[in-house]
Amino acid sequence: MAITSDELGTLDIKKLLLKQSIPASIGILFMSLNILIDTIFVGQWIGSLAIAAVSVVLPFTFLISSLGMAIGVGGSSIISRALGAKEPEKARNTFGNQLTMTLVLAVVSVTIGYLFSDKVLVLFGANGAILKPAREFYFPVLFGVPFLALCMTGNTVIRAEGKPKFAMYAMLIPAFGNLILDILFIKVLNYGIFGAALATSISYFLCFIFILWFFIAKSEIRISTSHLILKGKIVQEISSLGFVTFARQGVVSLLAIIVNTTLFVHSGEAGVTIYGIINRMLMFALFPILGITQGFLPVAGYNFGAQQFARVKQSIYYSVISASVLASIIFLGIFVFSESIIRIFTTDETIIHSSSDALRWVFAVTPIIAIQLIGAAYFQAIGKAIPALLLTLTKQGFFLIPLVLILPKYFDTFGVWLAFPISDFLATIVTGYFLRKEIIATLNKS
Repeated sequence: MAITSDELGTLDIKKLLLKQSIPASIGILFMSLNILIDTIFVGQWIGSLAIAAVSVVLPFTFLISSLGMAIGVGGSSIISRALGAKEPEKARNTFGNQLTMTLVLAVVSVTIGYLFSDKVLVLFGANGAILKPAREFYFPVLFGVPFLALCMTGNTVIRAEGKPKFAMYAMLIPAFGNLILDILFIKVLNYGIFGAALATSISYFLCFIFILWFFIAKSEIRISTSHLILKGKIVQEISSLGFVTFARQGVVSLLAIIVNTTLFVHSGEAGVTIYGIINRMLMFALFPILGITQGFLPVAGYNFGAQQFARVKQSIYYSVISASVLASIIFLGIFVFSESIIRIFTTDETIIHSSSDALRWVFAVTPIIAIQLIGAAYFQAIGKAIPALLLTLTKQGFFLIPLVLILPKYFDTFGVWLAFPISDFLATIVTGYFLRKEIIATLNKS
């Protein structure tokens, strides 16, 4: 049975987090599998150089689509709190403004990406032999990005309504669609990397069709054309909260530029390929922790809006504990089976050996990252944009990027991989401190 928005404030917190997090985790799992299988098909059926090409294109296209995610997350925080405070008209105005903002910004960004395509590709690491296949993958995916951006906006609003199963379905559709179309376009029709890109874009469109149907037929938030007209106060609030998500993705994209460039200098195309594989595993392996984080957001936001602070504290506690247990299991799996995991992607023995060691280092501090993720998500859920922004940027922006620039000077390629666990550890310490301080100052007053 679907959760209604009212039940976000009444159901037992453990059951509520399960009902929110399990569909979110399944959705993220299949979305990650979509990217993972795409990479496996590209690596096995086209070649390891194609993995490098995909690795330099996706950070830019995700940067554009993250506009939709940013607007979605920022607006959904407002919607969750508005529903908790029994202000349905504010929720409708927020959603309408989200749609307008997403469409305009996505179209403008895609236009810029098209006009400056080669400069963008080189900036993101399409150096040497990588540039040609990167071009083939870039353009079909670029034109599918506005649909992806709208999907990301809509998906977060579906979850904010308390309907996580529909949000899950919206993520399953493009995953299965891309899998089937990959086989058709790459294996059967032999379209190569262009076929992989075409499959990706069509899968985005299929997701968009489903989300459009949901808001016409199933949503509690029914909007009219008047809700699409931008309202300054709502746009400002969406932007301040959404900027947290966009800044995070912007920093992730900047990180991709720096890591790809650094690895190309120290290890050539092989280094970029290795990072492409590891980056896919980061997206895939952490799906249950990310699912818990997504499930936590509407629960914390709704109950904070309803001033049920004891329930907010419970949601933080149970989310951190459950995510930490799962993160520890993931760490053990990666540590024991790292070489077997890499062999799924490629048959190149040099890349297999280098990647398996690097993979262990990148995941070395995984058991404690739940504090980092839940802590940053909490501040976003309750509408505190500046702490949310700073904590979200702590790992990649304040620690990882500087370490990637510094450590390779002393440790060569190994310095890149060493930067990941160090930055995770430092970011967790910082986030844990501020989360504890906020709980004492705000939530313990209830």
